[in-house]
Amino acid sequence: MYRILCIATTLFAVSAFSQEIAITIDDAPAPDSNLFAGEERTQKLIESLKKSDVSDVLLFVKTNNITEHSKKRLEAYVDAGFHLGNHSHNHYSANRKDVDVYLSDIALAHDRLKSFGNLLPFYRYPFLHEGNDRKVRDRIRRFLKSMGYQSGYVTVDNYDWYMDKLLQQALADGREIDYEALKKAYVTILWESIKFYDEVAQQSLGRSPRHVLLLHENDMAALYIGDLISHIRSNGWVIISPEEAYKDPIASSVPDVLYNKQGRVAAIAKSKGWDTKFLRHESESEDFLDNYFKDNGVYK
Repeated sequence: MYRILCIATTLFAVSAFSQEIAITIDDAPAPDSNLFAGEERTQKLIESLKKSDVSDVLLFVKTNNITEHSKKRLEAYVDAGFHLGNHSHNHYSANRKDVDVYLSDIALAHDRLKSFGNLLPFYRYPFLHEGNDRKVRDRIRRFLKSMGYQSGYVTVDNYDWYMDKLLQQALADGREIDYEALKKAYVTILWESIKFYDEVAQQSLGRSPRHVLLLHENDMAALYIGDLISHIRSNGWVIISPEEAYKDPIASSVPDVLYNKQGRVAAIAKSKGWDTKFLRHESESEDFLDNYFKDNGVYK
């Protein structure tokens, strides 16, 4: 009887705490698309986030996207109470670019961001690539630390960028799109990714951390971020600010691995001996998404 009571108490303790997740958005301010002008996309995102009672998101800025016109979009995010972070100037891969060029690119982005309000000292690696050898990786980390930056890591990776690419191609080709099917695909795939990486976390850490979701400033987010947030909450999760998420202990638990492209949770699991084939959700595949959109009637 005592053992049963202990198990019941443990289960109650676990269920008493909701899982938490923060929203981060890369590549702002992204250019015009086949569906929305950049300014319209920004306004749709702000309106959806406000309507969904999301008090804060962190937008990682690719400063090469900033023009006199698009600068106003970043200011609109700041005026809405959201925060900005550094996502480089030219979006170089640390796995492919000369390290001196890469570091100069970080500094250039830093200089271009200094005039904006609501800046937070987080750097999001383009492609989540942190360097393909330890010498490069550690030099970049030391440089970021010297500039006062922390890693703007993610815990939930996904291919939302490729879903948007499929949408843009369909629009360019003049195909008829079932936007309800598209919404269902977007929400379902992202939710499955959240559950996947949370399961990896629970198995490798023994708990659910404060998660950081990776999205992009694209048309898919402008269309359906409110639906995604509603679905996340309907499953008992809580949307928190990125600043809160980056206070989780995994923020300082930096594993000594070169496998970082699927985010912090996957990297920690890798450091504990997991095979990488178990650290990537099946939807992180162009072939998978091509077939998923076709099989689920996204195009009529």
